Amino acid sequence: MVIERFSQGLVNSGIFKVYIATGFFASLIFFTLNAELFTPLEMLFGIIFITLVLKALSNVMLSLIISLFSLDNKREEFEFKYNEDKIQALLNELVIKEVSDSNDKEQK
Repeated sequence: MVIERFSQGLVNSGIFKVYIATGFFASLIFFTLNAELFTPLEMLFGIIFITLVLKALSNVMLSLIISLFSLDNKREEFEFKYNEDKIQALLNELVIKEVSDSNDKEQK
């Protein structure tokens, strides 16, 4: 659940789309500036190839980020919260017991 939420947030942030669009426009500018070296067909295939490579790289980066995502921090945070709540409940019970003991002593 945590990994799904993290990966969905990463995809929805649009960082990979910006990465691919930047590469596309950079390759477009490169081939436009070097138009005398390439034929139009080579430019078209070059731009398509570079865009596909960048899309594949972004998918590889996403899969690496997801696979290297550590749940240890989330587990420790959950255990800390659970232990904190448990300690607080025990302290509340102790305070209630002390108050009831002091009320019993006052009544006697």
